[in-house]
Amino acid sequence: MKGTIDLVIRDGQVVDGNGGEPVCADVAVDGGRIIEIGEVREAGREEIDARGKVVTPGFVDIHTHYDGQVTWENHLVPSSAHGVTTVVMGNCGVGFAPCRADQHELLIQLMEGVEDIPHPVLVDGLPWSWESYPEYLDYLAGRSFDMDVCSQLPHAALRVYVMGQRGADRESATPDDLKAMCELARDAMQAGALGITTSRTFFHRSSDGKSTPSFEAAENELLALAGVLNDLGRGVMQLIMDFDPVEETFNLLRRLVKRSNRPLSVSLLEGGYGPMTLRWRDVLDWAAEASAAGPPIRAQVLSRAIGVMLGHELTLNPFYTTPSYQELESLSFDDKIGVLKQPEMRARILSEAVDPDPTIVLGRLVREFDHMFLLGDPPDYEQPFDQSIRALAQRASVTPEELVYDLMLERDGHNMLYVTLCNYEYGSLESSLAMMRHPGAVLGLGDGGAHCGTICDGSFPTFMLSYWVRDRTRGERLSLSETVRMLSRDAARAVGLEDRGVIAPGYKADLNVIDLDQLRLYAPEVAHDLPTGGRRLVQRADGYCATIVSGRIVHRNGSHTGELPGRLVRGPQAAPPNMH
Repeated sequence: MKGTIDLVIRDGQVVDGNGGEPVCADVAVDGGRIIEIGEVREAGREEIDARGKVVTPGFVDIHTHYDGQVTWENHLVPSSAHGVTTVVMGNCGVGFAPCRADQHELLIQLMEGVEDIPHPVLVDGLPWSWESYPEYLDYLAGRSFDMDVCSQLPHAALRVYVMGQRGADRESATPDDLKAMCELARDAMQAGALGITTSRTFFHRSSDGKSTPSFEAAENELLALAGVLNDLGRGVMQLIMDFDPVEETFNLLRRLVKRSNRPLSVSLLEGGYGPMTLRWRDVLDWAAEASAAGPPIRAQVLSRAIGVMLGHELTLNPFYTTPSYQELESLSFDDKIGVLKQPEMRARILSEAVDPDPTIVLGRLVREFDHMFLLGDPPDYEQPFDQSIRALAQRASVTPEELVYDLMLERDGHNMLYVTLCNYEYGSLESSLAMMRHPGAVLGLGDGGAHCGTICDGSFPTFMLSYWVRDRTRGERLSLSETVRMLSRDAARAVGLEDRGVIAPGYKADLNVIDLDQLRLYAPEVAHDLPTGGRRLVQRADGYCATIVSGRIVHRNGSHTGELPGRLVRGPQAAPPNMH
C-alpha cells in the first residue's frame, strides 16, 4: 500500500546533530520537514533502507564563494558531493553586488585575484542582471539549486559602489560615503543578506596585484557598518585579518561586537608566518571569553592544513615563473607536457631562477620543499616531514627541483603536489584538532566555489568523517557525534540558521544517509566544466547513499537525481516552535 507521507528513512543509526550518541531509528519526512523520529509505522511514498548506515543532518558550510557560480549553475560543485545542503557565500568582503555597469571588470579582477576564479569564466558566466544588492538577491530567488544558498554583503563591492575609484584605491571614506554605505547595507540586510563581510589581510589582492579595497578601511568605517546590524537587531559579521599585532587586532574585534551586538567570526590559522604561529591559542581563548560575556566571537578553522595544490594543470607550480616555462603557456596541455619531457627543456628550466609572482602573494611559496608532499590517491593530508619532497630528494641524492620536475610529469603530466602553508608547523594536524575542539571555534574556510586552480578544501566534510572519525592513526580521533555536530548544528547556529542542522521534529528535512565503511575521498582532479571550458579542481567521494534537501533526494550514490529543491535563504531563520 502506498504511503501518505513523503519519505521514510528506515533503521539507520541516527546522529541527531546535538552531540548525542547514535540511535537506531526511523526518520519520517513530510512537506520538507522532519515529522517523526523513532519507530515510524506509516509507510512513505518513498523509503530508504538505511540499515548499516548513519543518518545525519545535512551539513552547513559557512565559508564559500559561489557568488558567481550560483548565477549560471544549479549544481554547486564541489560542496554538493560532500553532504553539504546549505552554503553561505559572500565571504572575505568580495562578491558581485552592488555593482555599477562600469565596475564589472574591477570586481571580476578582484575575485580572480583573491579567490582564483578565472577571468574568462566570470566574464562569460556572469549575467549582470542586477545593480543593487537586493536586485542580486531577487535574481537568485528566481533560480533553483541542489542545496540552499545564503548570501552576505561584501564590503569591497559596497565600498567601490559608493566611492568609485577612490574606494578601489583605499582612500578614506568621508562622512557622506559612510552614510551612503550604511543606507545600502541596511537595504541589503532587509532584503535578506545574512551578514556583512570584509577583508583586512595582506594576502588578498586583485589580479593586478593591488590590495583589496577594504584592506585599509578605517575602524570608524567598520564600526559604522556594525552599527547597521545593531540598529536592525540581526545579522552577523565575517572578517579575515592578519592578526598583526595580535592583541590590537582582537581588541578591534571586541569593539565591533560591542557596536553591533551581533555574532562575529574571523578566519584563524596556525601561521607558517607571522605571529599566529604561536598566538592562535590565545585568539581562541579570547574568543571563548568574549562569547561568554556577550554576542559570540568565533574563529573559523579548517579541519586540515591550509595548503595549495601544485601542478601543470593548475595555477601554481615550482617553475611557473621561469622564462622557459612561461614560453609554453600558449601550448595545449598535451603539447606542453611533450615539450617538458624533452631533456634539453628540463635542463633549461632547472637552470633558471624563479622570480616571485607580484600578483599572487602565495606564489613565493611554491618552493617550500620542506612542506611539500606528493598527495597520492587516496590523498594523505597528514604526512610526516620525512615524506616531504626535500626528504625524498635527499634520500634519492637529487635536488628537490629535479625531483618535483620529474614527479609532476608522471601520470601524463597530471600528478599534483601539495604544499602545507599553515596548520602544519610541526608536521601533523594536532593544531587542527585543538582548534576544532576549542569552544571559541567553528568549522569553515572550505572555500567551495573558489581557488579553482589551487585549493580543493570544499571536500572537508568527507575528510572529517573518513579521516578524523575512522582512519587517523597518527593521534587522537574525533567521535562521530561531535564531528556531525560541528558540521551541522554548530555551523548553522553560528550564522543564525536555527531551523536546520538537527534531526528533530519540525526542523528542515536536510539529511544525509552515509555508509561510513564505504566512505572514500578521492584525490583532487581537474574538470573543465566552467563557462568557456574553464577549469576547476573537484574531488569525488563514495559512500553518500543519499543527500536530501527539503525532503527531496538530490544525490543518490554519488549521482544527481535531477531534483533542485534548493533556494535562496533570505536572512536568519528561527528554530521551529518549541524545538530549541
